[in-house]
Amino acid sequence: MERQGSETRVTGSADQRNDDRYWLLGPTSVARWLLVFILIAGVYFFHGFIVPVLAALVICFASWPLYRRLLQAVGEKRTLGAAIAVMLVLFFIVAPVSIASIYAVREIKVWAVWLIRANALGAPVPQWLFAIPVVGQSLAEEWQKHLSHAGGLGEVVQLISGANIANIYRGLLVVGTSAFQWFLTLLFMLITLFFVYRDGRQLVEQLDRVGETVLPQRWERVSRIVPQTISATVTGMTIIAIGEGIVLGVAYWLVGVPSPVTLGLITGIMALIPGGAPLSFTLVSVYLLANGAHVAGIGLFAWGSIELFIVDKTVRPRLVGGPIKLPFLPTFFGLIGGVKTMGLLGLFVGPVLMALLVAIWREWMLAITDTYAAEAEETAAAAATAHASLPATMEEAASKRRA
Repeated sequence: MERQGSETRVTGSADQRNDDRYWLLGPTSVARWLLVFILIAGVYFFHGFIVPVLAALVICFASWPLYRRLLQAVGEKRTLGAAIAVMLVLFFIVAPVSIASIYAVREIKVWAVWLIRANALGAPVPQWLFAIPVVGQSLAEEWQKHLSHAGGLGEVVQLISGANIANIYRGLLVVGTSAFQWFLTLLFMLITLFFVYRDGRQLVEQLDRVGETVLPQRWERVSRIVPQTISATVTGMTIIAIGEGIVLGVAYWLVGVPSPVTLGLITGIMALIPGGAPLSFTLVSVYLLANGAHVAGIGLFAWGSIELFIVDKTVRPRLVGGPIKLPFLPTFFGLIGGVKTMGLLGLFVGPVLMALLVAIWREWMLAITDTYAAEAEETAAAAATAHASLPATMEEAASKRRA
């Protein structure tokens, strides 16, 4: 320390004066906190785009092999290939699902109007309920007990869902009038999908660079599992479920079932769960048989069984080539959680996220197993070496005793 008048200054080398220890908050700390603040602000301002971005990524991963063939067909022109791919997605995926959803909302509104009227006046026991074998009489008695009087249906709905039936009806009206919000979400998804198609290679290279710094030993394995997992999940679950919903929905329409579009959508959603599709068309077949349409009921059940057998034995094994086969519980949680959080797009995103979690867990378990196996091999090799050197050690000890 040197004192000059009333001033005191610190002497020392330039490295000491520039050391972070002389700062209350060093430049590195300030930069890190600034980065955290920017990330939080970005999540806050752009969280509304998470759903369309995730949907675009899922569709892109699942269709990337087909897109590579399309890109070769157009002479590696990425902008043209991306535009054609987006148009194909729009016509073959988005348009059919949107049209089916519009019809389903209309049919569900008709159901809601009937429910409101039945709740106000009471719903008499339908005659077809008595015709159900074995359980028909018991179901009719329960219907007479809980639903035949005024207000009974509202009590059952509130007991099951905890919501008032009028609130459910108003919610359906809101869903029907929120078409503009759905349009914006769809538009953002298509725009994101175009740029992901066009610049997919550069994005993968940048992610690989960042991933190697975060997971230097395991990034290559994890990054290769992700697209295979998404492709297997989407093709093996979602696309096949949509196909089953369309095929069985057409069958419902042909046999004259009320609200075939809605029942087809319900069947497609149930097809995501193991055993869901057979349960759906079996219940519809039982309804037809109870109504006296024996030929239609038997024909629908036979058609559903044949279609399910063909899909499970031929189509699904050819399409599913990824490393993930989800058990029932993760599939159920992914489906319900995705729909609850993201709506219709959750049918795609939820199962994929759950499949990724299962893939990461299995990768972790495999790494632990490999570590234990390597340690066991090292222990066995050390024991073998010690056992091989034991006779020589005993001979040396005997020679020393003789000496």
